[in-house]
Amino acid sequence: MRTALTLLAALALASCSTTGQDKAATTTANAVATPLTDLNLVQANIPELLQQAAHQPYALPADRSCEALAAAVTQLDEVLGPDLDTPSPDARGLLDRAGDEAGDAAAGALKRTAEGVIPFRGWIRKLTGAERYSRRVAVAITAGGVRRGFLKGLKVSQGCGG
Repeated sequence: MRTALTLLAALALASCSTTGQDKAATTTANAVATPLTDLNLVQANIPELLQQAAHQPYALPADRSCEALAAAVTQLDEVLGPDLDTPSPDARGLLDRAGDEAGDAAAGALKRTAEGVIPFRGWIRKLTGAERYSRRVAVAITAGGVRRGFLKGLKVSQGCGG
């Protein structure tokens, strides 16, 4: 009963996010799907771009024009999100940001509760292959970041600018 109340409270708080109901819904759905992910019944799709980066992060592109390099970096930005050198466009007020933090905290609580549904979670993840798949996803994301940095360096070395 207490777990059910915790889940309901977390869902209510997650939906209170003032800036992104879509983000709250996605985060809540991911948290609720955690047991299915642990059983390897649901897997995050690894984009083809990141799979290619995982195989050859330092491959020189066939077209090394400034426009082609910029387009390749933009494609990676769309998959990975903004890079570290991208200025934050977040000019929202303190109350809006606090609402986001409350929603993130609620989603985190929901995820932790969902993780507790499966006993011996670590062993289950290993036995079902979910742990191995999670590592593949992490490697692909890291390789995408490395590829983006490599392409940005190539742009600078060719005098294309930032």
